[in-house]
Amino acid sequence: MTQINVDLTAQSLELFDENGGAVRRYRVSTALNGAGEEQGSYRTPRGAHVIRAKIGAGQPENAVFVGRRPTGEIYTSALGARYPGRDWILTRILWLSGCEPGFNRLGACDTMRRYIYIHGMPDAVALGVPGSKGCVRMRNRDLLDLFARVAAGTQVTILE
Repeated sequence: MTQINVDLTAQSLELFDENGGAVRRYRVSTALNGAGEEQGSYRTPRGAHVIRAKIGAGQPENAVFVGRRPTGEIYTSALGARYPGRDWILTRILWLSGCEPGFNRLGACDTMRRYIYIHGMPDAVALGVPGSKGCVRMRNRDLLDLFARVAAGTQVTILE
């Protein structure tokens, strides 16, 4: 099975094949508040995770999601200007679940209950710098590529 490593310092996501060979590297944006596992911290959780669910297959690029459901909207700069404070979750969602009880799973540090995703974002938002509320954000075209290459159950390691 493939493996994903997210490097918080480099603001990158790297995909590896079954033999550990590097397949692709993508620029990302992780939490503005840095690394952390606590509920309500708006930080990106570290450690071992898995992709618990793949959401959005068949939706168009720039499809808007709220509560993991497509709203029927397609993101445009005009829509973004109409709702400037909205945390845009676009195109696809890879919902992460922590694998380390007491660190990123269960209790007040549960990645899945914190709704931490790898997801798309508006193209005008900067990559390579922290800026999210805890999720790993990617360009929509890169996310479409990654989504097609991974399965539910893929291991994801988030490193500081």
